[in-house]
Amino acid sequence: MEWYPRHRRDLPWRHTRDPYAIWLSEVILQQTRVKQGLPYYYTYINTYPTVQDLAAAPEDEVLRHWQGLGYYSRARNMHHTAQQVVREYNGQFPETYAELLKLRGVGQYTAAAIASFAFDEKVAVLDGNVFRVLARVFGLTQDIAAPASRRVFQVLADQLIPAETPAEFNQAIMEFGAIQCTPVNPDCLFCPLQSHCYAFQHGMVNELPIKSKAKAARTRYFHYLVLRHADTIYMRKRGPKDIWEGLYDFVLTEKDAAELSAVELLAVVEKLGGQLATNHAEEPVQAMRHILSHQKVEAKFHPVRLHEPLSAEALKSSGLAAFTIAQTDSLPKSIMIANFLDKIQK
Repeated sequence: MEWYPRHRRDLPWRHTRDPYAIWLSEVILQQTRVKQGLPYYYTYINTYPTVQDLAAAPEDEVLRHWQGLGYYSRARNMHHTAQQVVREYNGQFPETYAELLKLRGVGQYTAAAIASFAFDEKVAVLDGNVFRVLARVFGLTQDIAAPASRRVFQVLADQLIPAETPAEFNQAIMEFGAIQCTPVNPDCLFCPLQSHCYAFQHGMVNELPIKSKAKAARTRYFHYLVLRHADTIYMRKRGPKDIWEGLYDFVLTEKDAAELSAVELLAVVEKLGGQLATNHAEEPVQAMRHILSHQKVEAKFHPVRLHEPLSAEALKSSGLAAFTIAQTDSLPKSIMIANFLDKIQK
């Protein structure tokens, strides 16, 4: 608490008690660094100043503003939660931790953050920074990736948090983990907790916290068929239960190999009811790698010039829609698709 006022970063959501603004910042900063998330926070708070504005916005627009942050389910949940707050709570965020947990996409950490920052409820936050500080200072060796360990850390954090200043304490311990007690090369030499820190006293700073390794990421091979006729490009909206749900991409063929033969490509085009403008398929113009949390995507984009536009029947059966390149700018897309479209426009 003495360290925090001297070292804290000047962040916009620390100058408000508005639960909507605090909630927006917490959703954006999940699995996102502050530097990366800050422009997105300003975009959302300026485009949708109130929860009613966000609730009324088209989903495509909300997703388009999220482009580049990844984990698009966060944006969809955020949009649904805004609608839930308007519909079930008359546009007012619940004021208690228990009620906040009833909101879609709001877990224990986010509920604790909003309850303490906006309403001064004495409930401790637990994020990666807090886990790390507590594990090192108190010498906790429980695996922080194990759900059962959360209770141990939560009990300790709840014992430490002062009833008079819960918001300040929660901000302080998270900031301390973010810029002082960092995952790699923490500033132990100038740490005010050095003499109390179990990890420092026992040479375990690099060993704590203990976190079991995630499974090795698997590699998937995506082959996108970029169908075009004249100034038209064909894209489709991805369906439900998909990590890219609601985002637009191209006709996709997934294989166990990094190559797609001309015969295979032609078969896909013919199945869609299309016909190549030339008697041969063009070489892929772009290969991209996209790293997700549990998988790596190796993608190739295959340009396909059509002899004539796809019929209305073909569009309906395939889920494709025709756009100009300029129109694709306003569509929500994964960063990989957006980068490809940027390249072909140059």
